[in-house]
Amino acid sequence: MMLEHLERIEPLLQLLHTGGPVVWILLAMSFFAVTLTLAKLFQFWRLGIGDQDVLGDSLREWRKGHWRESTNLLEELPRQPVARVMDAAMQGLLAEHAEPRVREEVTRIAKNHIERLRSWLRALELVASLSPLLGLLGTVLGMIEAFQRLESAGNQVDPALLSGGIWQALLTTAAGLIVAIPALVAHQWLDRRVDRCAHTMEDYTTRVFTSFAARSQAKSHL
Repeated sequence: MMLEHLERIEPLLQLLHTGGPVVWILLAMSFFAVTLTLAKLFQFWRLGIGDQDVLGDSLREWRKGHWRESTNLLEELPRQPVARVMDAAMQGLLAEHAEPRVREEVTRIAKNHIERLRSWLRALELVASLSPLLGLLGTVLGMIEAFQRLESAGNQVDPALLSGGIWQALLTTAAGLIVAIPALVAHQWLDRRVDRCAHTMEDYTTRVFTSFAARSQAKSHL
């Protein structure tokens, strides 16, 4: 069984040996990108950033003037960023009734939540941007080595020597693209999730403020 596994991974080990240090660096970057992507997916799942049913129910109760029921519903989502920002807005309005000051504090809390959601996304973006450049660097270094071999061969030039050196050099470019493309896709998808959460946060908190202001004005006219 062990021999079968070794036979399966032997071609991969040969490619890593042929590609040189650049391929090993790209392999480490790929493991980092996969680990980071899985960690962000777990973070988003744990926070429940896609759950909006309770948010809508809470907002409907808030519009009816059922303040306590509205905040109690938000307690069902103790980690959800949008729910936490909505709760901060509701609690602040009920306690102070000073909308400008509450809005400023809610904006600060919202920015902190979005910053935590965006944490480490720059690192994933860096992997996607740096991998092709490293692959290109490995190709250039491989081509230099191949032509140095041709020069040392003198008049006895073997075409196989040049072709072998070229494919070995191009191996690093392929490895760089293999790492960069999934990392770029993962970064764009995760970044889009954060943007969507930020939009939802802004939309729902604005509704909280406008609904409270409308009911306050209605009471003042009575």
